[in-house]
Amino acid sequence: MIQKTLVVLKPDSVGRSIVGEIISRFERVGLHLVSMKMLRPDKDFLYHHYETLGTMITRHGQHVFDITLKMMMTWPVVAMIWEGVGSVEIVRKMVGATEPKSAAPGTIRGDFAHMSYGYSDSIEMGLPNLVHASGSIEEAAAEIKHWFKEDEMFEHQSLHQKYTR
Repeated sequence: MIQKTLVVLKPDSVGRSIVGEIISRFERVGLHLVSMKMLRPDKDFLYHHYETLGTMITRHGQHVFDITLKMMMTWPVVAMIWEGVGSVEIVRKMVGATEPKSAAPGTIRGDFAHMSYGYSDSIEMGLPNLVHASGSIEEAAAEIKHWFKEDEMFEHQSLHQKYTR
């Protein structure tokens, strides 16, 4: 089934200048870019993403939420919508485990990050894990609606789609 999913390259991706490398991985696997923008989300925007949609405070507590927001506001982020067959599952597999220390080699987090929950907790820092990826089709739909307006999304065929039908 063709799906759309949200990917947000977090401030640590932008700050390390590895945005292009990460984008190219999604392109190489055959996903189709529907929209992309760089922005600096404010606290209210991030509250909606992490708590209203993601229930972070409910699941992990106010302290984790606060340090995550602080980290998410250090540099801009790059938000994207990717489309493809099973895109939600494919992107999650490509990104790897949430804790970079546990992410398999070959995944984005496994290749570009190494931080553990324990270390980030010990220095009171949000976990720099490079990427947010929607966890389900339903979550993707809600997140896309939050991050993008309808007129910011582009329906177009890739060259592959155009010449293989």
